[in-house]
Amino acid sequence: MGAFDKFERSVESAVDSVFSRAFKSDLKPIELASALKRAMDDRAAPMSRERTVAPNEFTISLSTHDFDKIEEWGEEALVEELLTIATEHAREQEYTFLGPIDILFTSSEELTRGKISVSSTTRRGPVAPATTPDASPQNPMIDVAGERYILTGAITVIGRGSTADIQVDDSGVSRRHLELRVTPGGVIATDLDTTNGTFVEGHKITAATLLDGNTITIGRTRIMFWTSPESP
Repeated sequence: MGAFDKFERSVESAVDSVFSRAFKSDLKPIELASALKRAMDDRAAPMSRERTVAPNEFTISLSTHDFDKIEEWGEEALVEELLTIATEHAREQEYTFLGPIDILFTSSEELTRGKISVSSTTRRGPVAPATTPDASPQNPMIDVAGERYILTGAITVIGRGSTADIQVDDSGVSRRHLELRVTPGGVIATDLDTTNGTFVEGHKITAATLLDGNTITIGRTRIMFWTSPESP
């Protein structure tokens, strides 16, 4: 079992962050962002001199009063904003994620108004937001329509549907369009029997082993692929 595998099994935290300046003060969205950053900092674990892994799954518990505010603010929009904040904070601190970031809100009758409790876990997934420039043959990077990801699992599926690991808003892309499989011999791109096909460097492919710097096209979406530390 590798160091990362041990880390995934063992790391699980409960970070109690108190942001109540007064016991009945109203919760502010900025306090949620601060609590999320604090949880990342408290549980970030150096795995080598160059790599520090941060948790990527968070459960934010609030009092029942504060939990009702989440619906008022718009939970989906708030989660999206917190995901962006978590990714930016990881870039600033040079943290690495082992999987996609997930944020869940829950209510707790044990918490008083204005108090936040954040539990965090590190869980490996097929793909994670790229927060450092350190691509490698084992963990290549891709740029999908301007968003960068690191391949952290053996298989990553890109498509328009909700079951894809990376979702693209492109009507020319199938729900499950492209599979990227990391193997000892390289990364294999496979078209998943789609209507519009998959192209590597302009050539339509059924399956192809990717080279550093290749460009993949699905629908109107361009995907850049690289395995070297420097971006293309």
